[in-house]
Amino acid sequence: MIKLFVGLGNPGAEYEATRHNAGFWWIDALARDLKVHLSAERSYHGLVARTTLNGQTVWLLEPQTFMNVSGKSVAALARFFKIAPEEILVVHDELDVVPGQAKLKFGGSHAGHNGLRDIHAQLGTGDYWRLRLGIGHPGVKSEVIHWVLKKPSPEQRTALEDCITRTLKAVPDLVAGEMEKATLIVHTSKPPRPKPPRQTPPATDGNS
Repeated sequence: MIKLFVGLGNPGAEYEATRHNAGFWWIDALARDLKVHLSAERSYHGLVARTTLNGQTVWLLEPQTFMNVSGKSVAALARFFKIAPEEILVVHDELDVVPGQAKLKFGGSHAGHNGLRDIHAQLGTGDYWRLRLGIGHPGVKSEVIHWVLKKPSPEQRTALEDCITRTLKAVPDLVAGEMEKATLIVHTSKPPRPKPPRQTPPATDGNS
């Protein structure tokens, strides 16, 4: 079961609306759903909230260490409260998933994501859960750094927000340890279909 929900991003107003902060957006939305407030906790180098869901204590965390040292915050909280790596869900932006879709997975490599890279190093393992929020790929590897640190288009931001709303529905199953059910919720989430163009009735000459 998941006891610690972590969203990755960079602190500061200049990064707030950038693609790399999609993990923060997800945690912010979860905090609103659970009616809890994230507060700065120096001991854990992040913004933290604690609450109870279905009888289980859960933690919300947004590391304030900057992305490439996210593990410092995650490991500090997890070790103090004896939360095992497999009880952690890290929510992060994912280049290889299109905006509006998400993927839930356990373990694996960090795939070059600097936040995951440091969490791997600080926890000493990659055996934790990840919720990968699609931000799309710029198409050219050299543009990746600029892409993740820019704001998404309004259409992409809407798709991301819709995705966050849908994937939050998996939280009760994640906390209950019903990972197959949670995966089904996440993976069957589809971006909304575009509305068909409005049909204009043919003009008449008034004689028909």
